[in-house]
Amino acid sequence: MYLPRAFAETDLAQLDALVAADPFVTLISTDADGATYASHLPVLYRRDGDALLIEGHWAKPNPQARHDGEVLMILHGPHAYVSPGWYPDKEEAARVPTWNYAVAHLRGVLERYDDESSLADLVSRLSELFEAQAGSDWKYEPQRDDHRSQLRGIIGFRFVPQRIEMKFKLNQNHPEANRRAVADALRAQTSADANAVADLMQAREP
Repeated sequence: MYLPRAFAETDLAQLDALVAADPFVTLISTDADGATYASHLPVLYRRDGDALLIEGHWAKPNPQARHDGEVLMILHGPHAYVSPGWYPDKEEAARVPTWNYAVAHLRGVLERYDDESSLADLVSRLSELFEAQAGSDWKYEPQRDDHRSQLRGIIGFRFVPQRIEMKFKLNQNHPEANRRAVADALRAQTSADANAVADLMQAREP
């Protein structure tokens, strides 16, 4: 990832917030023949100090479920268009359009598994989290043969990132007046993403 120093973020609390807001990741891998695969997956995330654990699963037919080696996991944060017309110095500085956003790239090696007990535990925890968020109450029931049989169709993974890069591009390379004007303009938008970017920008103001 192209990461100018002004946009680099190192506070892992910001990563926590990205995942809490959007735990649907993009997982990218390249096999020995050079073929690249990308999967889009919901995940469970846990952090203890600097130690991270991310868990999820693929459908068993997914070729990526057989991957050995390094992967890139992308965590997507809010993003929004920024008009040059919002900058107070737009004329004298000849400002141009841009895009503000937050994103994280995590690299490491996955641990795959397919034993029933581990998959059952994973599916139980995934459903517990997302069913609660959806206001519903489906549960994995281990005593049901039809529920257990579904586990044969998935492969689980655990992912401990060895490298974390976070890019929070929020007009840090602009004068304070520009940053405040952009945050105000984004706050006035109806887009939830634009409002979230404004929150990130305003949180960084002194």
